Amino acid sequence: MVEICTVGGFDEVGRNCTAVKVGEEVVIFDIGLHLENYIRYTDDEDLVVWDTRELIKVQALPDISAIEDWKEKVVAIVPTHAHLDHLGGVPFLANRFNAPVICSPYTAQVLSRIVKDDKRVFRSQIKVLNCNGTYKISNNLKLEFFEITHSTPHTVMAFLHTPEGIVVYANDFKFDLYPTLGKKPDFERLKKLGEKGIHCLVVDSTYAGSPIKMPSESVAKQLLKDVMLGTDSRKKAVVVTTFSSHIARLRSIVEFGKKMGRKIVFMGRSLSKYVYAAEDCGIAYFSKDVEIVKYRSQVKKRMRKIMKEGKSK
Repeated sequence: MVEICTVGGFDEVGRNCTAVKVGEEVVIFDIGLHLENYIRYTDDEDLVVWDTRELIKVQALPDISAIEDWKEKVVAIVPTHAHLDHLGGVPFLANRFNAPVICSPYTAQVLSRIVKDDKRVFRSQIKVLNCNGTYKISNNLKLEFFEITHSTPHTVMAFLHTPEGIVVYANDFKFDLYPTLGKKPDFERLKKLGEKGIHCLVVDSTYAGSPIKMPSESVAKQLLKDVMLGTDSRKKAVVVTTFSSHIARLRSIVEFGKKMGRKIVFMGRSLSKYVYAAEDCGIAYFSKDVEIVKYRSQVKKRMRKIMKEGKSK
């Protein structure tokens, strides 16, 4: 029998966590943060607060007491991608389970950097599974990844093969036929996986009520190009904001910044983690074109320098 516990993320944006019990074995998909609650509590987005009980109390972490009876049965933790609302709780809670963390290469690199940068004691083994690879969890359970387009690299749909059929966990994705980083979805393989017999589908529903299709990242790139290259920015600094994990968008920003003849500076500790993780995986290389300013004190110092240089021109 297959049982599913919706631990977090089903009535909110954040704290994503779903536990699937098959017989006497449990697989946890995602352990995420509620970023708004976390930042409200810590006044920071870096994962440096250690009191997990307090973070659960303020609803920044999923309340895993919901699966307390399943704790000893957990055989794998599977974060599907590198966004903190799916991955950010792993450094806090994974040690409570005697199970490996299985994730795609980029997600694994981001997790490793979070653990290393924050000097955490992290006992769980991180197993890297290629974006379309398979992994035998046990005699009864096999995990298969299906790479899907999203706003961070190496996002996967997770297919859990069980004696009852396949349980699909498909959280956070879009069908982008013209991505600027990575490949478009392999719909033929997706169809073949579906034909093997889907027992249950757990699927993202954010903006499902909207009647429009989300445009491709190629469209976003063109819009960004129009703004960056089409705006008169002579004798002015240009400030561009984006998610730290949006490597495709960052590549576009660098591309157009170079065409503008600008010196490009990435600022922030979170941004540096995601950028260096991308370089570790060979996804993108920024260091030769970009100055990366990591710590808050360095950011303030660099901003003062930019302002001083700007006034002298």
